[in-house]
Amino acid sequence: MVIANGKVFKDNAGFDECNVFVSGEKIDRLSEDSAADNEDFLDASGCFVIPGLIDLHFHGAVGEDVCDGTIEGLKRISEYELKNGITSICPAMMTLPEDELIKDIEVGKTFRDGEGKDFSCFAQLLGFNMEGPFISPVKKGAQNEEYIKKADAELAEKFIEAGDGLVKIIGLAPEESPNYESYIDAVKDKVIISLAHTDSDYETAMNAIKHGASHVVHLYNAMTGLTHRAPGVVGAAFDSKKVTCEIICDGIHIAPAAVRIAFNEAGADRMILISDSMRATGLEDGIYSLGGLDVEKKGSLCTLKGTDTIAGSATNLFDCMVNCHKNMGIALEVAIGAATYNPAKVLGVSDNLGSISEGKQADLLVLDKDLKLIHVIKKGKLIY
Repeated sequence: MVIANGKVFKDNAGFDECNVFVSGEKIDRLSEDSAADNEDFLDASGCFVIPGLIDLHFHGAVGEDVCDGTIEGLKRISEYELKNGITSICPAMMTLPEDELIKDIEVGKTFRDGEGKDFSCFAQLLGFNMEGPFISPVKKGAQNEEYIKKADAELAEKFIEAGDGLVKIIGLAPEESPNYESYIDAVKDKVIISLAHTDSDYETAMNAIKHGASHVVHLYNAMTGLTHRAPGVVGAAFDSKKVTCEIICDGIHIAPAAVRIAFNEAGADRMILISDSMRATGLEDGIYSLGGLDVEKKGSLCTLKGTDTIAGSATNLFDCMVNCHKNMGIALEVAIGAATYNPAKVLGVSDNLGSISEGKQADLLVLDKDLKLIHVIKKGKLIY
């Protein structure tokens, strides 16, 4: 296959007018060589060619949630994501009973090793991002307080073992666990420790980062904010040059100015666009379930029923990326990198995914000049 005449987002560095030659599942080369004689020719004239997106924090879509723990649910979610340009996924787990979380992880492993290998239908399951259960009841958001636990290295090991490589990120509210330092020391080389749903002050957050926490779940949301006398978790994230930060750019969770400030303070290479989408995504308004709690969807806004507490989003990652650029003032190249290469780096797969480079997996999207999704290519095959 040759994707010809497009503006190619090359090596995560900017756009270059060239042709992308694909051989099998891989990108063979990027060249201005003529492609007109190739029998598998895709004309991308006037279009952008970018890597497939990677969502490392979302819960579900089209009526399904990963915590339903069913193969059929994972199939429907992965099919929806692929159709919308999200070619690889790392869904998030809610705060649920221990045995239920382990079961859901095991179902994910079964899907990954079985039907999930059909990438003509499904986005590639890279792992799981566990928001709970080691979080704070003060900043629980839409998480179920009944199942919140203190940090427990043995339990974390059970999650890791159940996933056989699938559990990539586990959240932590360090202020809730007196043993958080030893906990981080015990598991940091096996899984990414994120600061998540936490009421931590700046000093405790910085100490957790010093011990090995390296990621922040949905920056600004469900954490202590930045003020001039109490910098909080947000300040700790900005002040730590190696911490990566998730951010939801659905137009609901965060004001555009706050998004721009985050990109300016943390730097484009540390920002990760996520959708945090829940099962109502892709569906009409109504009442839906998230972690056993009722959530009401009204347009793009999802809140816990009867409250004004935001409960996930109803916007997929592709639309978040476009919104980040068009409505929040983030440069297109930066927004694309935050939805492709940066999450690939966090998940440890940037040697194969996340950018358009020779030898990498041919996960590619073709967008028109208005950033409308035209084509999805997964592992060198034209899917849509």
